[in-house]
Amino acid sequence: MINILIIEDDENIAKMITAALSMVDYKGTCRYDGRSGAEEALRGGYDLILLDIMLPEMNGFEVMEAIKGCGIPVIFLTAMQEVSDKVKGLRLGAEDYIVKPFEALELLARIDVVLRRSNKVRDTITYGDITVSIDRHEITLRGEHVQLTPKEFDVIVYFLQHQNIAVSREQLLSSVWGFEFGGESRTVDIHVQQVRRKLGLKDCLITIPKLGYRLESRDSS
Repeated sequence: MINILIIEDDENIAKMITAALSMVDYKGTCRYDGRSGAEEALRGGYDLILLDIMLPEMNGFEVMEAIKGCGIPVIFLTAMQEVSDKVKGLRLGAEDYIVKPFEALELLARIDVVLRRSNKVRDTITYGDITVSIDRHEITLRGEHVQLTPKEFDVIVYFLQHQNIAVSREQLLSSVWGFEFGGESRTVDIHVQQVRRKLGLKDCLITIPKLGYRLESRDSS
């Protein structure tokens, strides 16, 4: 299981983050001030640290200085929007910088990027009779290779990494096609229909009226 340390003094935000992480089977451990957060980080055992900047005891930049030798990737979470603050955080070695407020799906997507960059995420995902190898870009159904287009593959991987979460068409467009995509949401519907058909997911990949889709989890996922 992926273990993530959350160093955040706002307990409500920390709880929200922990709940979001649990949706993708990541474990979140919370510390509410910079000093105890730094001490916990130095104990090791974490795959990623989510670090607020405005903390009691030690601020986030000071925590970053204290833990920079532990080798754990860090994403800053902060309400500070000045470019100079972002530059400072990145120069200290942070992998990313997310400004509050943020959506849970955005946070999970940014976490996945950093974990993948750090080779922390699973290469193989199993969902019932479906097995996906992300690095090899291959997918099998009951042991038989299934031919998907590159975008269809990206769509099913996104759903597998966000099971039981309602995903809007706009979120899929931005995550799979990119914010610069100039097409329409109908593109998403066509790809989801193809993924459903090719992988036999009619009863699992459900449509949410006026919103988008949700992939229901299975016990073997």
